[in-house]
Amino acid sequence: MSYFFSEIEQQQYLDDGFVFRESQFSQEEIISFRKIFEATVEKAHSISDKGKEYFLDKKRFVDIDYLTLQYEPEPHDQYLKVIEPAHYLHDGLDGITSDSRITDPIKSILSTSEISLWTDKLNLKRPKVGSGFGWHQDSPYWVHDSEDVESLPNVYICLDDADQSNGCFSVIKGSHKQGCLPGTFDNSQLGGFYTDKDYFNTADAVDLVASAGSLIFFNQHIVHGSTPNNSDQERRAYIVTYQPKDRAMLKSRKVKNIKIV
Repeated sequence: MSYFFSEIEQQQYLDDGFVFRESQFSQEEIISFRKIFEATVEKAHSISDKGKEYFLDKKRFVDIDYLTLQYEPEPHDQYLKVIEPAHYLHDGLDGITSDSRITDPIKSILSTSEISLWTDKLNLKRPKVGSGFGWHQDSPYWVHDSEDVESLPNVYICLDDADQSNGCFSVIKGSHKQGCLPGTFDNSQLGGFYTDKDYFNTADAVDLVASAGSLIFFNQHIVHGSTPNNSDQERRAYIVTYQPKDRAMLKSRKVKNIKIV
């Protein structure tokens, strides 16, 4: 069975900058994904003391070889927020990144039959603890490292039901058409990575309320973000970014072509 984009989805991706596919994985698969996710988090915690700790805008980071761990702001800075890249920590993630329900649409976006990994990350928002992500694009993070920032589509894999209460994924519809936008220069260390609000309209924001197992394919230039998790429920997501085959990954500069099994 193939999962390539239909003509309507292909056009939607071009027009809106994202395509949402509801409930693509079964409950049994999601339970398995969550086990892999939590094992990866546990592994990250177990090696965190081996890395280099530093702070940006009072936010704690730890670098371990090619891996970066980002923690929640104080007073919750013992909680992990982001693990990137994640695939080094658990072989089970390879089975997710090579699943045709994910890779077929990516091939549709890139108009190619063979793809490779650019980066992958686990995003955590623990109940009552998980902070939000301000409005930003992914492309400014990558423009100086990728040989072709125009060929880096993402997929957001929902591991939990998500709505506004636990910080679902939100996008500024159509904002990808402007390419890389200026950052917010407010004398902070990370402000430049958050998109200047003069360049988009929050009236165009779409909150993508989604059930676990849903997929959101989104353009590297689309402005996106999320609110804090104020609920009693988890909000976990696995985000994978692809590129055409035989291209080096972010950070390690190694090549990881995706083999479909």
